[in-house]
Formats: sequence, structure tokens, C-alpha cells
Amino acid sequence: MHTHTSDLPGTRASTERRLLIVLAITGLYMLAEVVGGLLTGSLALLADSGHLLGDVLGLAMAASAIRFARRPATAGRTYGFYRAEILAALVNSFVLILVAGWILYAALQRLAEPTVEIRALPMLAVAAGGVAVTIIGVTLLHAGAQESLNVRAAFLEVMGDLLSSIGTIVAALIILATGWTAADALISALIGVFMLPRAWVLLRSVIDVLLESAPGHLNIPQIEAAMRAVPGVDSVHDMHLWSITSGFDAMSGHVRSNGRPSEDVLHDLRTMLRDRFGIEHVTLQVEAANHADDGACCVADPRCFVPAGAWPRVP
Repeated sequence: MHTHTSDLPGTRASTERRLLIVLAITGLYMLAEVVGGLLTGSLALLADSGHLLGDVLGLAMAASAIRFARRPATAGRTYGFYRAEILAALVNSFVLILVAGWILYAALQRLAEPTVEIRALPMLAVAAGGVAVTIIGVTLLHAGAQESLNVRAAFLEVMGDLLSSIGTIVAALIILATGWTAADALISALIGVFMLPRAWVLLRSVIDVLLESAPGHLNIPQIEAAMRAVPGVDSVHDMHLWSITSGFDAMSGHVRSNGRPSEDVLHDLRTMLRDRFGIEHVTLQVEAANHADDGACCVADPRCFVPAGAWPRVP
């Protein structure tokens, strides 16, 4: 028996609008930082504009993926296009890693040959504008980052750019106060180092979804115990938990009843799983107490009997 809801939690239309607003202001300021970096000779500004390029690509893919995911399911794609968001987050994580690598390489090159004159005062003014722009972006994306890996990718990119803009301001102040231009390259290197672990965490989260790993916020033994506590449930086996996309967890399994009507058992199980664990998409097979154990579906429960000489088949 199968039950589910068709809509993901959260207001995706609102999230999409926020993404588009942040995309517009980030794209405009990226161009301003490119010009500012070239005119002032600041690698930190150019590094920040490179980070902003990653933001622009990530935000564009995030908004496109949300719109694409609204397409209805088809006979060939029965879950619809929800995974488009996960694929976009995967690309975003690689973009973050590549941008961080470029920043580190450019910083090392600048430290090895510190020959560029840096105009610190215009650099400071441009970086200050970058802080204002990224604060707006972080504020707009914060709520959506809790609901979607895709939006979380964009949020991390913008958050990283906020810190890099602050770092650029620090570098400009150091150059103004001391004339030590190496601060520009050192701050750029720190920006790149800061980006890498966040990109890696995002990549791991995306890979977990693509490999259909059990969601990290759900505890399988706890869920099994809660299911066995439902009146009429004798045992639970062959249970699987995975995420279709962020905020959309799915579950399937087999339940052995002890004589209570299967419709009542299924209703209570579904209600409990939804209210206690937030699992909306549930597919359960309720088996009668005298259901024959032939090894075809009970491989996950050590209490299941497998006839001698017969190998259990993995579904």
C-alpha cells in the first residue's frame, strides 16, 4: 500500500524570487569588482569577483533547477524532476572547489612575484560595497538554505563571498596603514582555504542523496522501534530510507501484522511516521501473520527464516 504527498515543504516560488533578486545584484556587483580589481591592481578584489562568478553560476542553476523541478512526473520519470536540484548542487560544489583552487594559485603567484602596485583606497571602497551586497544576499537566502541542498549551495557561496569581502577590506586597511602589499595576496589565499571545506561538506551531502543513503537526520533503529510499538505490528523488515531531494524523504518496508486489519495498521503507521519523523512518502506492505517466509523479501531481518540451501534475493 502506498501513500504520499505531491508537494515539497516550503514555498518554492518565494525561494525562487529570492534567488533571482540575489542573482541580479550579485551579477552587477561582480562586474564592478572586475573593473575595480583591474584598476586598483588588487588580487583580493579579482579573487572576490571570481568567487562572485561562482555565485552567479550557482544562483542561476539553483533558480533554474527549482523551476525545472516543478515539471510534472512522467511515465519514464515517476518521481518527476526533483533531482534536478541535487544535480545543480553537485555542479555548484565543483564550481566552488575550482574557484578556490584558482584563488590559491593566483595568491601563490602574487606572493612569489609581488610586483603589482595596489591602490588601497579605491580597493577599500569597492570591497565595502561588496559587503553590503552580500549581506543582502545572505539575508534573502538564509531561510531557503534550511530547506534545500540546492539553495544551501547558493547560500554557502554568498556567505563565503561575504567573508572574502570582509577579508579584502582588512587587506586594504593593512596596505593603507603599513604599505605591506603582500597582505592582499595573503588574504586572497585565506579566502580560498576558507571555501574548500564548505565545498567538500556540500559535495558529501549531494553524494549521499545520489547514493540514496539514509537521511542523516533520521535514525533507522529508532524508527523501527516506533513502528513495532504501533498496535498490530509484530515485526518490521526490509526497510529502506532515502531522500528524493532536500526535504523530501521516502521510505519503503514490510510489516508483519499480528491479526489487526491491515488498513488500520497502515493508517496508524503512516500517521506516526509523518507526525513524528516527517516522512511523507511511505510505501509499506502489510503482511498477515501467516505470511510464508520464502526468503524473497525478508533479507534485512535476521529473524526471518531462509530455507536451507536457498540464498535470499535482494530486491
